[in-house]
Amino acid sequence: MAPLIYLDTHVAAWLFSDRVDLLPAGVRIRLEESDLLISPAVKLELQYLYEIRRITSSGEHVVNTLEKEVALKICDLPFLKVVDVALAASWTRDPFDRLIASQATLRGATLLTKDRDLLTHCEWAEWPG
Repeated sequence: MAPLIYLDTHVAAWLFSDRVDLLPAGVRIRLEESDLLISPAVKLELQYLYEIRRITSSGEHVVNTLEKEVALKICDLPFLKVVDVALAASWTRDPFDRLIASQATLRGATLLTKDRDLLTHCEWAEWPG
């Protein structure tokens, strides 16, 4: 069985937009070797980005496309457990980051992200070069 890896929102958006040029070689290798997961918060954040016109496709469309193209799955950990872990993430006011980091933490799985706050404060976050 391949290792599980969570994708931060920007990684999912870049994959959808075919912007793999923004991903370092180490990240691309991890993506190819792993089963890919997102937090449901990623889908919600993608929708938020769509509504404020930062991306051009809805969260639903992005996720549905990635489910087909890269076998992306949405994490199904119990929401209350995720929130309980997120309550301790006082290092950020960003609810999306709290939930995304908490899901990776609960599962003990890598979170691929370029976000400096997540890399600093989430022990499971990494951005291999």
